[in-house]
Amino acid sequence: MKAVSEMKLDGKAAPWRLQSLLRWELLLGAVLLIVMILNASWSPYFLSATTLSDASFSFTEKLLIALPMGLLIIAGEIDISVAAIMALSSVTMGLAAQAGWSTLGIVAIGLLAGAAAGALNGFLVTVARVRSIVATIGTMSLFRGIAYGVLGDRVLKSYPASFAFFGQGYLYGLLSFELVLAAVAAAGFALYLHKTIHGTRLYSIGANAEVCRFSGVRVDHYRFWLFVATGVASALASILLTSRLGSTRPSIAQGWELDVISIVIFGGVAVTGGRGSILGIVLASIVLGLATFGLGLKNVPGIVMSIFVGTLLIVVVAIPEIGKRLGWAKRSGRE
Repeated sequence: MKAVSEMKLDGKAAPWRLQSLLRWELLLGAVLLIVMILNASWSPYFLSATTLSDASFSFTEKLLIALPMGLLIIAGEIDISVAAIMALSSVTMGLAAQAGWSTLGIVAIGLLAGAAAGALNGFLVTVARVRSIVATIGTMSLFRGIAYGVLGDRVLKSYPASFAFFGQGYLYGLLSFELVLAAVAAAGFALYLHKTIHGTRLYSIGANAEVCRFSGVRVDHYRFWLFVATGVASALASILLTSRLGSTRPSIAQGWELDVISIVIFGGVAVTGGRGSILGIVLASIVLGLATFGLGLKNVPGIVMSIFVGTLLIVVVAIPEIGKRLGWAKRSGRE
């Protein structure tokens, strides 16, 4: 009973967590404003509707993966294989397109490949009892290796013309299909996490999975389907990226796993699980996306962007830990 009371997900601890998250989200909002001002100062065309529409492609695909990844980390797990799943899904779609499949069939086989990859990750973690970071590092090498093994140095471009809509199409004016899809997905994930009992259970699982098991919560059930959802989201992002590029390469989305995890953690999701919000993830994806877009406007080399993202990730992870230690030190001094 003591362990259950310590979680306090619906007690006095909940308002504190909510206030903490809101403070972080307000900070992200301020950072976003600064990024917008800097980008506008670097390019007089940045605030034009056309440029902002183009800039949205820098974060929509990664946001789609970051949403289920956020839920997965909140539940105490992680998936390092998301970029490799994108490559596997893209290769599957490329082969289907080469065989003359229709656009609908190409999309379906891509999503199926992502779901199967996610299910394998979920099986390894929930049934084989392999730690998620170990399991998904292994499958990352497996999926990317399959992509290279099948294609080698080849590039597949035999996609039907209608397939281009997913990554290049617009629904109204400069409102792209990708942006609308990402917005709808974010709204759906927000409702699931913050307005349903299932979302509350994810927080509980991340805070103390063993107590949840004793309370009758199907911990492995939730975690398995979160891995599947992450696999499907990775495949969906692969559909958009492959469509936008118009081709399949085994190196597609190389390094995106770091970008996605950076978005989630920068968005306020605790690496230890049990804390985070969808709004924070959305804001973080926009901030990082527009920051890298702005650096691109200044012709900053890609390695500098990687250093920027890596440094930001270290700072965001370190600050809460330093704050905790200072808090403990102060309490110990008073005692």
